Amino acid sequence: MRIVLVGPPGAGKGTQAAYLAKNLSIPHISTGDLFRANISQGTDLGKQARAYMDAGQLVPDEVTIGMAKDRMAQSDAVNGFLLDGFPRNVGQAEALDVMLKDEGVKLDAVLDLEVPEEEVVKRIAGRRICRNDSAHVFHATYNPPKTEGVCDACGGELYQRDDDSEETVRTRLEVYHTQTEPIIDYYRAQGLVVTISALGKVTEVTARAMKALKSDKG
Repeated sequence: MRIVLVGPPGAGKGTQAAYLAKNLSIPHISTGDLFRANISQGTDLGKQARAYMDAGQLVPDEVTIGMAKDRMAQSDAVNGFLLDGFPRNVGQAEALDVMLKDEGVKLDAVLDLEVPEEEVVKRIAGRRICRNDSAHVFHATYNPPKTEGVCDACGGELYQRDDDSEETVRTRLEVYHTQTEPIIDYYRAQGLVVTISALGKVTEVTARAMKALKSDKG
């Protein structure tokens, strides 16, 4: 299957992408991984992306599209893939359509993870990270430490990252609504969108997604 995964920040896209890709035996292709791989390998696209990032500028669509095209051409993606974070806007969605048409294939589904906005704010703004080890993550509501502000694992101080503040989360949501959400309507016009609730346990959301994808495939 060839799937695009969309949803607002805090919807759990990365987590669900990993589970779904494993269940469907297709590679999980995320924008973050594309950038890291190209930059670390010193590819021409990676060098271009690094130059824009170092200058504090957004990486142009054509660079991101080029990275995605190269990745989708690799052998493990011949029979399918799950795209996470790409396309990020309608221009990228249109470019993806052209790429797939050139290869004689098409998308099977666009999985839309739906989460109420206030839940997104609660999920992200409640995160607390250990200063000693960023792998130790807690949540003020869903996974609180035994002692407030103290990491259960090592006793380190727990803090809220600047980009997890409520103000920043709401700004990120506005960017999502403005830039990325329009691709849902773009793909809905093609009859590709499958919307599911991303509320509940991770396993419940995965099961819901798998069922919806299978139903959509008939």
